[in-house]
Amino acid sequence: MRHTRKARLPKRARVAFQGELGAFSQQAARRIFGPHLEPLPCVAFEDVFSRLMRGKADFAVIPIENSLAGSIHQNFDLLAKHSLESIGETYVRIEHHLIANPGARLADITQIYSHPVALAQCQTFLRSLRTVEKVSFYDTAGSVKFIRDKNLASAAAVASADAAKMYGMKILKRNIEDSRENFTRFLALARRGRFAHGGAKTSLVFSLKNEPGALFKALSVFALRDINLTKIESRPIQGRKWEYLFYVDLQSDIRSRQCANALRHLQEMTAYFKVLGSYPTY
Repeated sequence: MRHTRKARLPKRARVAFQGELGAFSQQAARRIFGPHLEPLPCVAFEDVFSRLMRGKADFAVIPIENSLAGSIHQNFDLLAKHSLESIGETYVRIEHHLIANPGARLADITQIYSHPVALAQCQTFLRSLRTVEKVSFYDTAGSVKFIRDKNLASAAAVASADAAKMYGMKILKRNIEDSRENFTRFLALARRGRFAHGGAKTSLVFSLKNEPGALFKALSVFALRDINLTKIESRPIQGRKWEYLFYVDLQSDIRSRQCANALRHLQEMTAYFKVLGSYPTY
């Protein structure tokens, strides 16, 4: 079941995200908050979280996992560290295009810039350009802005069509990604306690005592109540060797009796427990 109820937002929500204008995260932000948001691009994920925590942004949007590359572990760690919660999620299909300055031709290109993940997701096409150097950059849209600002006539970037439009650039080749089944899941974040919990999905993080059957017992609280788990991820706890945090996504609304009872049951056996949000899907 998909929910489209939006949280009550400011007239012009300030939304922080990693990357330059035209980034895939900005597409996700528009899907959740609408076209009138005020975009706040940030260089790094830490900057996104910091800006939201300091009240310099009303919301943030972060990628949390990709259908091909897997989880963005840094953002899992930052979620556990900060007093923020998810108020929504959305999925964006990742379509990579080869983008260059107006007037450029594919035969002119000697360098291609992009985020390492984007380059990795376009290997088939990029391998066909045997003499072209592939250059890692901190952001897909940022790579488009870079070659525009530097007026690099022999360089191209791998990024979204939005980025090409944003910077007045030319798409040399469309849809160069290896797989059409390339989607990224994004979470919308707010400072904790600003919005009521509730939605199609609930996310939480917890740790357990290192004893036989601990994880089995923890997960059984959901199986006993017919609550489906859509994701479970473990991350090491810094400074405590061989101890882990477990991140779990449930297809359940925290306002339901089954979910509330399961979480109460789980808390009885955890050393650490935190609900990261219960939220709709946009």
